Amino acid sequence: MREVDRAAFLPSSQRGRAGFDGPIRIGFGQTNSQPRTVANMLRLLDVQPGQRVLDVGSGSGWSTALLGELVGPEGTVIGVERVPELVVRSREALDARGRSWVEVREALPGTLGWPEDGPFDRILVSAEARELPEQLVEQLAVDGRMVIPVRSRMLLVTKDESGIEVSAHGAYLFVPLIEG
Repeated sequence: MREVDRAAFLPSSQRGRAGFDGPIRIGFGQTNSQPRTVANMLRLLDVQPGQRVLDVGSGSGWSTALLGELVGPEGTVIGVERVPELVVRSREALDARGRSWVEVREALPGTLGWPEDGPFDRILVSAEARELPEQLVEQLAVDGRMVIPVRSRMLLVTKDESGIEVSAHGAYLFVPLIEG
């Protein structure tokens, strides 16, 4: 997390708060998540160099950039965000880092994630779902891991040849996941 300056992914009016260990409003009803929460999610996700990663609800692009550092140039990170203005802002911040293997795309209407580029080894979801979204489970590769808040519980979803396993890892609050 020291490799990616949080301030670069915040609106200019909020950059002075980058060291604050709490969520920071980034506009459009969205937040840049608390660093401690992001660190916990990344630990659960257990991203390895060279993996293909999907970042759903990429917001400011900070988590997308962090994932890019973890997969390295042999990997791929696709961030998906539904707010066009945040897509533009996060692309600018990511472009300044010069990481060609990391990108942010504007979410497609009616589509959760980015199915045509799946399956993904890891999926990070930074918005709270009401139920575990089957559309994202389908995009998870065999031997993959997904971390997603569902009904205020942080879930780790692992997938193997026989199906999925879900475990809970604490209570968290997030903005709602828009699934439609």
